[in-house]
Amino acid sequence: MNALPLQGLTVLEFSQYLSGPSAGLRLADLGARVIKIERPVVGDACRRLSIKNLWIDGDSLLFHTINRNKESFTADLKSPEDRAILHRLIARADVLTHNFRPGVMEASGLDYAAVRAIRPGIVYGAISGYGKIGPWKDRPGRDLLLQCMSGLAYTTGNDRDDPMPFGLSIADSLCGAQLVQGILAALVRRQRTGDGALVEISMMESLLDLQFEFLTTYHTTGQLPQRSRLSNGNPLLSAPYGIYATANGHIAIAMVNIPQLAQAIASEPLMRFSQEQAFSHRDEIKEILAAHFASQPNAWWLERLHAEDMWAMPVQDWRDLTAQEGYGVLGMEQPITTSHGKSLITTRCPIRIDGQRLYSAKPAPALGQDNERIVMELLK
Repeated sequence: MNALPLQGLTVLEFSQYLSGPSAGLRLADLGARVIKIERPVVGDACRRLSIKNLWIDGDSLLFHTINRNKESFTADLKSPEDRAILHRLIARADVLTHNFRPGVMEASGLDYAAVRAIRPGIVYGAISGYGKIGPWKDRPGRDLLLQCMSGLAYTTGNDRDDPMPFGLSIADSLCGAQLVQGILAALVRRQRTGDGALVEISMMESLLDLQFEFLTTYHTTGQLPQRSRLSNGNPLLSAPYGIYATANGHIAIAMVNIPQLAQAIASEPLMRFSQEQAFSHRDEIKEILAAHFASQPNAWWLERLHAEDMWAMPVQDWRDLTAQEGYGVLGMEQPITTSHGKSLITTRCPIRIDGQRLYSAKPAPALGQDNERIVMELLK
C-alpha cells in the first residue's frame, strides 16, 4: 500500500497507563514514529500494572498491548542533562502527548508554553482526569471513579441493581481516541497555517460527551432516566430492547415492533400490546418476554427472529466469538513476538486505508532500548 498517512511525523509520548499510550498506539499504527519517554529504572507505571498476574518479558501484558510499535527513551525530567536532550528531541518533534496530573509538566519545565518556545509548530496533547482548573482537578483520574462520578454507572444494569460500571476502562480508551481526533485536526490546521496547537481533553469530559443523549434528555425534562426492572439495555429505549435468558444462553433484542415480535415468537400474552405501549408498559412486556424466551434455546428463537428480519443476536463470550466465521474474516488478530522471543496475539488497528488493513508486528519496547540510537541521531 501507499505510505501510511502519518509517516514522517514524530510523536514524543510522555504518557503512562492507558489513556495517553492508547492515543500513541493509534498514531503509531497510522504511520507516526512514537518515542515513549520513560523514567529510568522503572519506566511507564503500566509496566508493573498486572492483569490477572500476566507478565511477559518482565512487563505487564497490558503494557505490551498498548505500547507495541513504539520506541523507548529513558530520561530523568529532574536532570538538567536529560532535559537538554529532551529539548533537542522536542525541536524535531511534531506532536507531544502527556497524561500527567496538572502541574507535573509545568514543574519539569515542559508545559505547553515552554515546549512551544522550543518548537513553535508543536501539537501538544494533554489528558487530565477532570481538567486543570476547578475543585476536581487534583482528584485521582481512575476509570472506575470517573464512571461513577459522571453518572455512567447508573445507566447499566436493571432498576433494582446497584450502580454497575462497564467491564472495561471506557474512560481511558475513549479519552485516548478523542485526543487522537484533536491531534489530527490540529495537524491539518498546521499544514494550512503553520500554527501549532494545545489540544486538551479530560476523561470526565469524554464520559460526559459519551452520555450526550442522557444528559440532553435530563436537561430537557429535568428527570433522571429510569432503568427497566429487568432486561435493561438502555434506560431511554422502550421494550423489548435488552438481554433475555433462554434455555441454554442469552439473546439480545434491539428495537423491533411489538406486534410483529409477538407474531414471530408466537406469544399470545404479548399480542395484546400495541407499539404505542412499548414504553409505558415496558416492564410488563419485558416480563412476558423473559418467561417466554426461557422455554427454548438460543437457536430456536434466533431462527424465528431472523426469518422475520428482526434485530436479534446471541450473547457471546470470547470463546464463542473467536470461533465464528464472521470474526475470522475481520482479520482483527495481530501476532507479536517480543524481543525475548515470546509470542502473543493482540488486536490490530481497526482502521483500513485504501482498503488495506493496518498491521504492525513491532513489539512494545524494552525500557530504554532506543536511547543509544536516538542520541546518535541527535548528534548527527
